[in-house]
Amino acid sequence: MIARLSGKLASKSPESAVIDVHGVGYEVFIPLSTYVLLPEINAPAELLTLTFVKDDSIRLYGFLTREEKEMFNMLLSVSGVGPRLARNILSGASVREVVSGISASDVDFLKGLPGVGKKTAERVIVDLKDKVGTIVKRDADVSAKAGYEPVVNDVLSALKNLGYKPKDAEEAAPDMSLS
Repeated sequence: MIARLSGKLASKSPESAVIDVHGVGYEVFIPLSTYVLLPEINAPAELLTLTFVKDDSIRLYGFLTREEKEMFNMLLSVSGVGPRLARNILSGASVREVVSGISASDVDFLKGLPGVGKKTAERVIVDLKDKVGTIVKRDADVSAKAGYEPVVNDVLSALKNLGYKPKDAEEAAPDMSLS
C-alpha cells in the first residue's frame, strides 16, 4: 500500500494531481479542499494517500491532512459510499462541517453535498454519528497542545504543506489568536 507520496507536482486539476516521484508520475484523485492548497506546478508536493483496489483498477486518493484521510476512510465504511462519493462529500464541505452535520443528525446538510441523497445521508448519520467525534477531538487536542486556536493551526498546517519550514510558517502566519 502507498501511504504517502513526496515529490514534484507535475500537474493538477480539481479532480486529480500528478506527483512525480523520481521520474514516475502518480495520478492521485483529490478533493477540492486539497486542490486549492496545492503548490504551483514543478514545486515540491506531498500527499497522504489511500490506495483503493477494485476488480479492474487501482486508484490513489490523496489528502493534505490526516483528518481528511480519516474522514474519507470513515465514509468508505458506510454501505453505498464509494471513493468517488466520499471524495465528492469532502469536496463539498470541510471535515469539520461534515463532522458537525453528522453529529447534529442534519440530513438536509448532508443532502446538500454533491451526490448525497436522503437515504445515503441517513445511513451516513446512523453509521458514523458515534465515530466522527474522534476526528474533531484529536484535532482540538493537537491545537491545544500547540497553543493555537484551530484556525491558526489550519493556517500553519497549510503553509507547512506548501513547503514552508515550521519556523517560517509561524512567522508568515498572521496573528489570528482569538484569546
